[in-house]
Amino acid sequence: MSISGTTSTTTNPFSSLVNNPAYTSSSTSGSGSSGTSAASSFTANYNTFITLLTTQLQNQNPLNPTDPNQFTTELIQLTGVEQQMETNSSLLSVASSLSSLGLSSGIGYMGKTVQATGSTAPLQNGAATWDYTLGQSAANVSLSIADSSGKVVWTGTGDGTLGTHALNWNGQDMSGTQLADGDYTLTATATDGSGNTVSTTTSVVGTVTGVDSSGGQAQLMLGGVSVPLANVTQVTG
Repeated sequence: MSISGTTSTTTNPFSSLVNNPAYTSSSTSGSGSSGTSAASSFTANYNTFITLLTTQLQNQNPLNPTDPNQFTTELIQLTGVEQQMETNSSLLSVASSLSSLGLSSGIGYMGKTVQATGSTAPLQNGAATWDYTLGQSAANVSLSIADSSGKVVWTGTGDGTLGTHALNWNGQDMSGTQLADGDYTLTATATDGSGNTVSTTTSVVGTVTGVDSSGGQAQLMLGGVSVPLANVTQVTG
């Protein structure tokens, strides 16, 4: 943009304004601080643009007036950029509200016993509970429990009848030593009389001790075990 009455030429700040991805991106994955920074920078450049435009119009040569078409087009584009940023801000606000809603929903589970799909359960007060379900009758059912490092601390056999069965573990390893509370994972495998694999699924049971929505979705904390709210299949207590 040139300022009439002088021999110097100033670069039109509008090009960098409308082409800056920080202003025009529609992503809502960025942090709130980066969005605030982009908005502040946008406002500063916008004010500079308007100031230069006003100055040029005030000092234009009457015999060679400034062509208004360029600035009209740029102002229209500028309005689009501003609306895009307002949309981004609204989407971030909606995402924050949904996260808060998930947290509020999860708080209702505090202190309750829940059952959820999964294989890692908390050993709480020296006890842990799983359910394992057989898709058909099995001749052999092998159960093993591993600690958080993957070390197998207990092995046993299970009920081979069709359906769901509970495993209540007292937290003791094979030598009878009481293990510390923490996260333990059950592995259940089953075969029929011909040695063919029988389908098995597992679920965990535990008391909800906290709620975490930092990832955008509510997660129930069963001790140190994180369980998505969507995985909960039963609530008691």
